[in-house]
Amino acid sequence: MLSVLRVHLPSDIPIVGCELTPYVLLRRPDKSLSSDDIPESAPVEGNFLRYKWYRIQSDKKVAICSVHPTEQATLQCLGCVKTKIPVAKSYHCSPKCFADSWQHHRILHDRAASAVNDNGNEDEELFGARLNSSGSGVPATSLSGPISGSGPTNGSITFYSGATSTQRSGGETWFEVGLSKTYTPTAEDIGHALKFECVIVDSETKLPVGQPSTLLTSRVIPAPTPTPRRLISVSGMDLAGHLDLDARVSSGTFTVLSYNILADMHASSELYSYCPSWALSWAYRKQNLLREIVGYHADIVCLQEVQTDHFEEFFEPELDKHGYEALFKRRTNEVYPGNVNIIDGCATFFRRDRFSHVKKYEVEFNKAAQSLTDALLPSTQKKNALGRLVKDNVALIAILEAKFGGDNPGRRQLLSVANTHVNVPHELKDVKLWQVHTLLKGLEKIAASANIPMLVCGDFGSLPGSAPHSLLAMGKVDPSHPDLMVDPLGILRPPGKLNHQLPLVSAYSSFARLNVASGSEKQKRRMDTLTNEPLFTNCTRDFIGTLDYIFYSADSLTVEGLLELLDEDSLRKDTGLPSPEWSSDHIALLAEFRCKSSSRPRR
Repeated sequence: MLSVLRVHLPSDIPIVGCELTPYVLLRRPDKSLSSDDIPESAPVEGNFLRYKWYRIQSDKKVAICSVHPTEQATLQCLGCVKTKIPVAKSYHCSPKCFADSWQHHRILHDRAASAVNDNGNEDEELFGARLNSSGSGVPATSLSGPISGSGPTNGSITFYSGATSTQRSGGETWFEVGLSKTYTPTAEDIGHALKFECVIVDSETKLPVGQPSTLLTSRVIPAPTPTPRRLISVSGMDLAGHLDLDARVSSGTFTVLSYNILADMHASSELYSYCPSWALSWAYRKQNLLREIVGYHADIVCLQEVQTDHFEEFFEPELDKHGYEALFKRRTNEVYPGNVNIIDGCATFFRRDRFSHVKKYEVEFNKAAQSLTDALLPSTQKKNALGRLVKDNVALIAILEAKFGGDNPGRRQLLSVANTHVNVPHELKDVKLWQVHTLLKGLEKIAASANIPMLVCGDFGSLPGSAPHSLLAMGKVDPSHPDLMVDPLGILRPPGKLNHQLPLVSAYSSFARLNVASGSEKQKRRMDTLTNEPLFTNCTRDFIGTLDYIFYSADSLTVEGLLELLDEDSLRKDTGLPSPEWSSDHIALLAEFRCKSSSRPRR
């Protein structure tokens, strides 16, 4: 006889926009255990499974803390209320929560104040006050009992109707909200628990067989929404709205995003114990990452640490809905010969309406290592050498053709986009440099066949000023560079061979060259004045520094704008990345480019 043995959820906290798919363990008539679905269209011995989801609403209205979304709010910032800041951002769970978050919370007020700067005295009252005893510059009101009179429109917490009420008892009303195994919480569910019901049904009578198995969730929390990052002009042009596609189409520019999204197999609670478990779960992170990536509206997207199964089952189909075509190169698996489905790789996406795919090159550094050892080393040393050089890393190079003219109307415009992740332990400096040099030599061959603009994107696992960074940014490595002291295989000698002829420049170095202008000074403070690179692109509890770059060929491309950098203090409030707001331990980089009308000779 078919029976339900157990029902549970992989994630303990439901979040708006993140799918909930309970795990249902069944015992089949043959006594075997299974988690497979049994739909009405394919019954087993005359039975099938029926699912229902309910929202449970109590008479007591509940608001959720904007800082700690698993906690109920007890007070509300009146400054937010008066300036029409979204009501969800005004709630806090305690006076300490309000005081601790004030430094970051007041940014919302400052932006609201600048938007309504003609209000004079009211702005001064709200934003010019000194800190009071609760640590804030604006008053807060306590929330005790039912919340009312505190929202932006009449202040009441809004409850939605429209679903069919199925039951009411003990001050609770159950609303039926779903009839499938998977349910995605909506804004209407915020603050309310959900109940999942699974029952075996007779396929003839359509009546339940036995008692239903149920699962009750904790309260649904809103998906954290970080303040959107702006595109900052570095060309003096007005880039307002250029994160939206239409503005770029009319201007003839294009944008490129590079982002290490943190593969789920690396997102362990041991490494990132400071990140709440629900925010570290892939069910949450994948939706939050997708929301962020889609929100940038980039024309070309280079992602690193994309697991094979996540590319095939999630990113490729989801980004296809937004008009992207996809290319993927999985890392080789000689070092880590585990399940190939979860091996990560590099994924490059591009908008079909802006680019077409011409050609793809795949670089496997393991093969290059094999060729190197065959040519340079005696067989007795080969095994040890391969043990040092083989790290399964790859690069994906896409040759794209632009469907827009820009400054070259009527001319076929090709573009080379390299995407890589140089994932090598820090102490193997020689291997990192060798992999970067190998990639650049491959790109030189492409450049020799056609005068084509080049972009080199990725996580290079190397700090500014390191030998790999110097090779990329300067075209050579100083023979006295300390990184060259680590070369047990002799693969970096003579140092004079460590060069390339590509005119590459780091896109984000453009911030360092800015004059004082609106928004630029803040960005310059987030740059390293010695290397002209961001202070960080990777920020965890134990490490902060720049590992990610977008390089471009300066003879054929010019930078128009850059996605603003993030502030370390705002990220450190959650100890580091990932966090509920940002779902990777890296930050995304994005640059807007324009093709030059003519190319200067290459160096």
